Amino acid sequence: MAVDVSFVRTIPAILMMAETVVGLLVWSLMASIHIFHPAIGWVMFVSVTLWLLTIVLFCMLLFGVHHKLPSVPWPLAVLVFNGVAAFLYLTAFITTAAVASDYYWTWAYGHMVAAAVFGCIVTVGYGASAFFSYTMWRGNDGNAAGSTVPV
Repeated sequence: MAVDVSFVRTIPAILMMAETVVGLLVWSLMASIHIFHPAIGWVMFVSVTLWLLTIVLFCMLLFGVHHKLPSVPWPLAVLVFNGVAAFLYLTAFITTAAVASDYYWTWAYGHMVAAAVFGCIVTVGYGASAFFSYTMWRGNDGNAAGSTVPV
């Protein structure tokens, strides 16, 4: 399998790398507090699952696996993935921020606030990825004038 080095320099790839790094911060901060609360379980589920799926998707795009599976509508699949990921991370970010106040006087409060901030950053990242995925799905790379030029 050939590595598509040009993919790494694209905005979607840079966003995926940032989502991976910041997502790792979210779940490692949440895992380090050792408090058993259903809301923390939700945040862990969302952050670890999306972290792993983003790594898998990144590797598939990097190694060109998507070219070997032409029956899959990749632009639409990536758009749906990023849109769902943005929504799920939004729920995880709000959950973390809401639950953090319950632990204000404990050492876990700082970790939860940091995880909420990083969760917000990842939410924005997945939202931006969804936007760029939408422009790829539309096929005009975001150029509004592209469809008005006569062929």
